[in-house]
Amino acid sequence: MQAMNAKTQYRVSAADLEVVLALSRTGTLAMAAERLGQDASTVFRSLQRIEKGLGQRLFERSRQGYQVSELAQDLATEAEQMEVHLEAARSLTQLRPEHVAGSVRITTTDTILHALVAPALHTLHKQHPLLSYDLHAGNELASLVRRDADIAVRATRRPPNHLVGKHVGPIRVAVYAARSSSVRKFDETMVRDYCWIAPDDALPEHPSVVWRKKHFPKVMPTYRVNSILTVADLVAKDFGIGLLPLFLVEGNRQLRRISEVLDECQTELWLLTHTESRHLRRVSTVFSHLSQCLRLE
Repeated sequence: MQAMNAKTQYRVSAADLEVVLALSRTGTLAMAAERLGQDASTVFRSLQRIEKGLGQRLFERSRQGYQVSELAQDLATEAEQMEVHLEAARSLTQLRPEHVAGSVRITTTDTILHALVAPALHTLHKQHPLLSYDLHAGNELASLVRRDADIAVRATRRPPNHLVGKHVGPIRVAVYAARSSSVRKFDETMVRDYCWIAPDDALPEHPSVVWRKKHFPKVMPTYRVNSILTVADLVAKDFGIGLLPLFLVEGNRQLRRISEVLDECQTELWLLTHTESRHLRRVSTVFSHLSQCLRLE
């Protein structure tokens, strides 16, 4: 790492820590600037000033972005503590105890968001109208450690040890066809005659994809899609058959279950948060509500 000469003992400010934290979380000037509500050139000048004051580089520049040094990582950790305490202090200054305000970032998949999380948040909004939600639906798990999200609702058999959470229940899966389809029962002797709909490329490790490839390796999906929601939509329109979680299609009159529940496909749904985030009033309020409302059966 390239050394730089500091003329005097530099005193790191809260604003400096915010810059280091934003860059360590995002890895790019543009994304850090967006988080800070500044432009990229301002963030760049701030970083130059901080590094000059400290006499050493905090980030290594590369084509992949800004890579954190050990010192930058330590400063980011302190900045996270500052962020947590600041938000806790803001919560304490609310006018009335029943008022919970602020934004809560939630990461999950589109399937879980539409079927479980969104309906639960709709009822919570009536109780706490000052809360707002930043919802990220994607297959990748946003980092709760870097505070990319406050709460994660994820299907996993082994949640990370550094997170705290609640086990919501088992996610059970079966083969479905359209109610209007001539297919009434899943026949393993006819698997190659069926039109399959599956998220092979988008979710290659999804339990439904792993199960099909294990038991029917020669079967190739007729329709490869990028989400389980799309699988459900095309199956309902009688494009073919597909594996779907029971919680997603419960009560859907356009679909018919044509197989037994596939135990090999079962995974577990977890509600997760960071050990320190759970003490923030806005996060604990949403977490508590979701833990009571999320039901798979």
